[in-house]
Amino acid sequence: MNNKHKKYINRAFYLAQKGMGSVAPNPMVGCVIVKNENIIGEGYHKKFGKTHAEINAIKNVKNKKTIEGSSIYITLEPCSHYGKTPPCVDEIINYKPKEVIISNKDPNPKINGKGIKKLKENNINVIEGIHEAIGKELNKRFFLNQKYKIPYVVLKWAETKDGFIAKTNGESKWISNDVSRTLVHKWRSEESGILIGVQTAIRDNPKLTVKRWKGKNPIRIIIDPNNRLQNTAKVLNEKPVTLIYNTTTTKKRKSNYFININPFSIHSIIQDIYKKGISSIMVEGGTKTINYFIDSNLWHEARIFVSNKKFNKGIIAPNLNIENVNKEDINGDELYITNNNAQF
Repeated sequence: MNNKHKKYINRAFYLAQKGMGSVAPNPMVGCVIVKNENIIGEGYHKKFGKTHAEINAIKNVKNKKTIEGSSIYITLEPCSHYGKTPPCVDEIINYKPKEVIISNKDPNPKINGKGIKKLKENNINVIEGIHEAIGKELNKRFFLNQKYKIPYVVLKWAETKDGFIAKTNGESKWISNDVSRTLVHKWRSEESGILIGVQTAIRDNPKLTVKRWKGKNPIRIIIDPNNRLQNTAKVLNEKPVTLIYNTTTTKKRKSNYFININPFSIHSIIQDIYKKGISSIMVEGGTKTINYFIDSNLWHEARIFVSNKKFNKGIIAPNLNIENVNKEDINGDELYITNNNAQF
C-alpha cells in the first residue's frame, strides 16, 4: 500500500471523527485535498443535514483552480444522489481532480458504487480500499444500520469487585469513580439514544442528559410496559425528547412520546427505534433490562466498569460471558470493552 495514500487517509479519518455525535444517522466523513504533496484544503461532515466533507474541503481551498489535477482523499465514497444536499460527486467532477482515493464504498443502496462509477466515467482515477478496516470501524454504526436496519446497541454498566450492580435496597450511585462517570457522559454525547428500564427510572430518577461533557443530549428511551412512570420523573422534563414504550397508551405530552407497541418485545422496540431515525443507543440499566438485550442477542458492544468497592450482597450484575475483551485502567476502575462478533 502506498504510504502517501495511508498518510492522507489517516488525516481524513482524524477529521471525520470530529463529527462524532453530530452527524447521525449519516456516517462520519473526512476529506483532504492534496496538490504537489501539500494539503490545499480539508474538511469534514459537521452536522446532519449540512454540507458534506467534500464540499467543506473544497470551500477551504483558497485558489479553486489548484484543485484541477489534485488528489482527493475521502474516508467514504462520495454521494451521488440528492438528499438533504446535492450530490458531492458532481461537485468533485466539476473541479477535475486527477484521482480520488477512498477508504470505503458506501453501502447505502442509493450510492453503493454509483459515485465511484460516475468518477471513472469522467476520467478520474479511483483508488479504493485504503485502510478499509479502519474505515469500517470508524463508521461501524452506519455500516450496521445499512446491513441490518437496526440501531447499534452499546450495553454499559458499573459493578463492584464482587459482582453487584446495586445494593439490596437498589442504591447504585457512585460505584465507579469520577473519571469513569465523566467518560460515560462523553459516551452519551456520541450516541443517538439512551435507554433504561422503568425500575431504574423510578429508583435512580436520572435525567439521562450530558452534563460532564460538551455535546448534544441523546433521545431518552424508557421501557415501561405498565405505565409506572410518574409525571414528576426527571426523564419527563421538557428537554430532550423522551420515548416511553408501553402496552396501553399512545399519546404526546410536551416533548414526551408514549408509544403503545404490540407485540411488546425488545425486538419490536428496537425496530421501532430505528424507524424513528435513532441509529445507536446506549443501554444503561438496570440488570433486568440489560439481560433482556443479552438474552435476545441484540447488542453489539459492551462497556463494563469494575470498581474496587465491595457490597458483599445486593443486585447481581448482568450476566455476560466476555471473550476477546480489551481492558483499560480508568483511574483505578477497570474498564472492559467487548464486541458481539455474532452481530457483524
